[in-house]
Amino acid sequence: MAAVRRVLLLGEGNFSFAASLCGAAGTCVLATCYESEEEVSGRGGAAENIRRLREAGAEVLFSVDCTKLKEYFLPEKREFDCIYFNFPHCGRKAGVVKNRELLARFFRSSAEVLTEEGEVHVALCNGQGGTPADQPRREWHNSWQVVAAAAGAGFILSNVHPFEAETIHGYQCTGYRSQDKSFCVKGALNHIFTRSTPLPCFEPVSCELELERRKVSFQVPQVLVDKINRGFLELNSNHPVRTIKEKLTAELSEAFPLEDIDCCLSLLHQGHFNGVCPSNVFWITLSPEETPSTEEMPNGLANAVLSSRVDFCRDRDKNGWVKVQEGHHTSKQYCLRPSLLPYAQAIIQRGAFPPGTLHVLSGPVFRQCLITPYSMPVFHEMVFVCAVNRGTENSCIQMLVKNIKSSIQALHQTLPSFKLKISLEEATSFETAELKDFAAFESQLSKTEYLICMEVETSGSCVGVIRTDHYQLVSSELVVVFASLNLDLLAMLLCGIADWRMLWTSDTRFLHQFPRGELRLFKSFSLYPPSYVHDVSFWLPDGEQFDEVAFHTIARQVSGEMVVSIQLLDSFQQPGTGRKSLCYRLTFQSCDKALSCQEVAEMQLLLREEIKQRLAVTVR
Repeated sequence: MAAVRRVLLLGEGNFSFAASLCGAAGTCVLATCYESEEEVSGRGGAAENIRRLREAGAEVLFSVDCTKLKEYFLPEKREFDCIYFNFPHCGRKAGVVKNRELLARFFRSSAEVLTEEGEVHVALCNGQGGTPADQPRREWHNSWQVVAAAAGAGFILSNVHPFEAETIHGYQCTGYRSQDKSFCVKGALNHIFTRSTPLPCFEPVSCELELERRKVSFQVPQVLVDKINRGFLELNSNHPVRTIKEKLTAELSEAFPLEDIDCCLSLLHQGHFNGVCPSNVFWITLSPEETPSTEEMPNGLANAVLSSRVDFCRDRDKNGWVKVQEGHHTSKQYCLRPSLLPYAQAIIQRGAFPPGTLHVLSGPVFRQCLITPYSMPVFHEMVFVCAVNRGTENSCIQMLVKNIKSSIQALHQTLPSFKLKISLEEATSFETAELKDFAAFESQLSKTEYLICMEVETSGSCVGVIRTDHYQLVSSELVVVFASLNLDLLAMLLCGIADWRMLWTSDTRFLHQFPRGELRLFKSFSLYPPSYVHDVSFWLPDGEQFDEVAFHTIARQVSGEMVVSIQLLDSFQQPGTGRKSLCYRLTFQSCDKALSCQEVAEMQLLLREEIKQRLAVTVR
């Protein structure tokens, strides 16, 4: 037997909307209004609608304040599956500020009587909501800011559609300026809100791994604690990055003898990457008493630290912060791997590398970076390695790219039709300043010869790079071809995911859109999330270079990745003293969670404290 859906209606004027719902199969209606029964019964048609509701078994309550809902229902009667509030208004000539306050208090009250999977429906007149769905759209300050009001109670806007009054049998709007008069509902919208997963409160996490037959541990950088052990590429995963990896592997196995390197690749890399700025990697300090000796390193591993097992445990120190850079960078220091390239090189140097065989490595890599739409502090990299005879490397590259293109196009065919373009570009045709995000860092690792570029509609990015190198293998006539792909960027472009953070959401509504690993066009479950802007100004310490990447990393950390943009507004040098001041504008916005003005204010205060302590700046 199907469960009965309990529906609560608030602010009913003449109960005509409630009467239209009454009698629907599997629905239990409880209709309320703010006025007394005597006041309501005098309105046109109200008495008849109330009678119909009661005869149909619906419950009707009067003098109900929508901002104090739990006071009207016993605890066992508070679980409603859906709450409707059509055209809320404080009454008479109340302005936008009072109506915003009404909405905010209503949402907080609704959160106390709604089921976890329940919905809140709020119908507003044209322009009141303040979202892009309103046509024409009012200026934000002149709207009711309904999404921001809902966010304060932990709700996100999951759907919005026209409120079609003419399709609701018997419905008549009433209550204009607290009178028995109708008002214009042309262009009105119904906003559907659902609960958000709560904002994360990350405790420090320590990672324990086996390194050179010894157990060592390190504290995970705070910005990575929710991302370092998610298992997106594991066998039981339906995540789109795994689907893309499997499809690419299957396609390439038909063109090349293929060997998937399934051994556990260490999270740690020892020493430096030539040409890579130290600010771009996450430096790790191992527990001092367990730091391994460099003499114990096995031969021929190209400084790649290999381990056989990785375990994760919670650290008891809840106040611990990981410094952006730990001390001086010596050859004995470790960092979280920013690339799988060293592992590919280690395979070659170990020998037993038959020419023509395509070796495949995959896993997450970690990079400190500026906050931009396509800059990711962690993503899943896929590296292909193949040795070929000297002089045939170009044909190998063309064949590799051809098969990558055909497999991506095959994935694209399973999605709704949109324009897809994949091209191989010579890296020499791009200036370093033009290479952004993924490609820019790859060019620091070693010389990049080709870029694999992908465009979908108006979005595009470099999703892969190709480089060649000469190694002393079985024959000096062999050349090695390396191809690196950013699986996360591929998933974003193929599935229409506009924000990389959505790939890491803990909200189950993301993965439910990709059942059994099927690729589909992603539909956001959090529409028009509110954004909040804050500025911060500070004096730089005398004689020290400002590390902008460190500043961005601190912003990621204190906000839990809620900062989507950082813009330098002003750079000022004081005459005489030469002191330098910077002013940055930060935009806070969540892609999947409710984010309130108060929560952002707290993040901003924490940011000011952290940059003062960790960057030695003087906040203005």
